[in-house]
Amino acid sequence: MMDTRDCACGQTTVRDDAARWFVRLQEPAVNAEDRRGFEIWLDEHPQHRDEYQMLQSLWAATDLLPAKRLHALCETPPARRTRHPLVRYAVAASVLAVALGLGLFSGLNPPATYTAEYSTALGERRHVALPDGSVIDMNSRSRVQVRYEKDRRGIELTQGEAMFSVEHDSSRPFVVEAGSGKVTVTGTRFDVRRDNTETRVAVEQGTVKVQGSGADFVSLTAGLGTRVDALGKVAAAYTVNSAELTAWRNGKLVFNNASLSEVAEEVSRYRAKPLTVGSAKVGDLRLTSVFKSDNTDALLKALPSILPVAIRTLDDGSQEIIAR
Repeated sequence: MMDTRDCACGQTTVRDDAARWFVRLQEPAVNAEDRRGFEIWLDEHPQHRDEYQMLQSLWAATDLLPAKRLHALCETPPARRTRHPLVRYAVAASVLAVALGLGLFSGLNPPATYTAEYSTALGERRHVALPDGSVIDMNSRSRVQVRYEKDRRGIELTQGEAMFSVEHDSSRPFVVEAGSGKVTVTGTRFDVRRDNTETRVAVEQGTVKVQGSGADFVSLTAGLGTRVDALGKVAAAYTVNSAELTAWRNGKLVFNNASLSEVAEEVSRYRAKPLTVGSAKVGDLRLTSVFKSDNTDALLKALPSILPVAIRTLDDGSQEIIAR
């Protein structure tokens, strides 16, 4: 049932709210406050996410419209722009309605081919709905390239980390390439993280096949993970806590007996300047705690009260964890 709320203008639906957020996020410059507000709205109710995904899918499908027609639909007379600030919502809705009218909605008739590229900036998370109904949740400083073909749904994670929720389609495998690793599925939910020296895969639901540079591969089911090193060697499957590994989707950093070397590497993903450890001995210290990914300064402030360490700021503005 559609969720409704009272407002000054009568009643508004979740779909109306989704349309407003959708248009706001199409602006060339979206500030951090808007992004936080959007994430809060998404998490308020599962239906919020569903409605927003539908709008994203429809918008992606408009890539198949002739450019001139699309531009004409988006044309807004200057005189009306000043008097009616909400006209942009109507314009976006018009384009989406045209996409629906042409049968381009992902659930009805997904396009055979589709290409796109998505990225996130420092501290940004992004929710992307693909034309087939699959979803990508992207972590900070991440980049993916999407190429859908008739018999294959291809993704390349060129940087960072992403959670993939894949719509089942046995005729078109969903393949994620990241460094020297490749993940193949037909429908499941899993996380892929690409670092400088390895690619990590963790499965939350379903089954995935992880392959390296050779013919060897590892099959993973829910609660299992693996790593692919820079040479393409796939590690044996091991147990993972997928909730902890994907806590970034809720803006959290979860450390469970993690070494400070691992903590520094993880925290660096959310800071403009890297965080390092001053020695191997310091790097071997262990930490168990939870912090917010958008406030890593709080983590650095708390660390000396948890472990026998201090934080030193270097000349280039980066920071280092040293023994106290």
